[in-house]
Amino acid sequence: MAREDDRQGRHRAVPSSRLGRLSGFGRLAGGVAGGMLAEGARRVASGEQLRMNDLVLTPSNIGRLTERLSHLRGAAMKMGQMLSMDAGDALPPELSEILAKLRDNADFMPPRQLDKVLAEEWGTDWRKQFRRFEPRPIAAASIGQVHRALTRDGRMLAIKVQYPGVKQSIDSDVDNVATLLRITGLLPKELDIAPLLVAAKEQLHEEADYRREGRMMQRYGELLSGHEAFVVPALDEELTRDRILAMSYEEGRPVEQLGDQPQEVRDSVFAEVIELVARELFEWGFMQTDPNFANYRYREADRKIVLLDFGATREVAPGIALSYRNLLKAGLDRDHAGVRQAAIDAQFMAPAVVEKHGKAIDRMIAIILGEMARDAPFDFGDRGFVPALRDEGMAIAQDKAIWHIPPAETLFVQRKVSGTALLGARIGAVVNIHAIVRDVLTRTA
Repeated sequence: MAREDDRQGRHRAVPSSRLGRLSGFGRLAGGVAGGMLAEGARRVASGEQLRMNDLVLTPSNIGRLTERLSHLRGAAMKMGQMLSMDAGDALPPELSEILAKLRDNADFMPPRQLDKVLAEEWGTDWRKQFRRFEPRPIAAASIGQVHRALTRDGRMLAIKVQYPGVKQSIDSDVDNVATLLRITGLLPKELDIAPLLVAAKEQLHEEADYRREGRMMQRYGELLSGHEAFVVPALDEELTRDRILAMSYEEGRPVEQLGDQPQEVRDSVFAEVIELVARELFEWGFMQTDPNFANYRYREADRKIVLLDFGATREVAPGIALSYRNLLKAGLDRDHAGVRQAAIDAQFMAPAVVEKHGKAIDRMIAIILGEMARDAPFDFGDRGFVPALRDEGMAIAQDKAIWHIPPAETLFVQRKVSGTALLGARIGAVVNIHAIVRDVLTRTA
């Protein structure tokens, strides 16, 4: 969720009716098609060769996609965020540019629309409960926006307000975005996003339940009680409603901006984050599965990490945790054959993949083990090995006969794991991941 100090926001009413949202997608598709025709005519007139991708990925079309998905918010924007975290380096740079902007930018509701939502949830005299309610949001994202408010008894709160119509449009929005990305050719044919669509719908329905998120936040805070490195906001149950989540306001700067901090600060913060993910998976069986960078803040005054946004928090099935335990243990032991078998057992890939592309799989495993299985500090900012992995993976993905969808629960966990690695890359952390993971596996054996 992008904060006001991170972004340039603007008031734009959220389309709340199904017809309004559908017409938004129609205008977007029409605008992209028109841009393609104009660009095609220009190139024909100048004698240039035409390629479909060049026609779609023009600067004007990139701008149209970013602007319209930001305006629709909801599932449209969340799909962009999820794809940018999940697919990572597999996407074309032009699409990555669009999705990166969607992670960081969301328009916010104009005052009249905001007041309507608050009045429906709190009553028309809702302002009497506060000394001050700041109308400009401090954060805006795919499902809601956050305002700072001072209560009559002097408590500073963060008030998350859900956009109108978002909950009702989840399924259709996800399907519309997927269709749009396919027909415009913005997604590689090799990339199977079907499991992401299922995961997006399930997660969005959970995230749109603010009372559920409040309970998840409370439980997470209880699990972290006594752990001095982290801060979890306290729920205000009295002010929380179906479309309003009220919690204590916790100051902090974006963790992803810690690149200007000394190396030891970046390393210590990220080491705590890695250990937290390992504890979620192997100790608690309870994980906040949305790895969006904005869910982590750093409070310099006391060097604490503020954790935000618990809508995507869920139980982790024991079988999933065991699969990851076996996979990581084999990796730490540099057991090449064990990693391959654990990946099959976890259903990351089907046995047919190994049978047809065993050499490519073995090369990928060798790259990963060579980079990350050493009992030594690992530089997350050094992504030199990623292109080789991407090339091997895309070559396998082109074989549609062996396409395989991992279990949905595994996808949720893998989003958190891969997103955490991307955060380490963003801040340039250098951490002995081998030692941290082995310690947690030993403690939770």
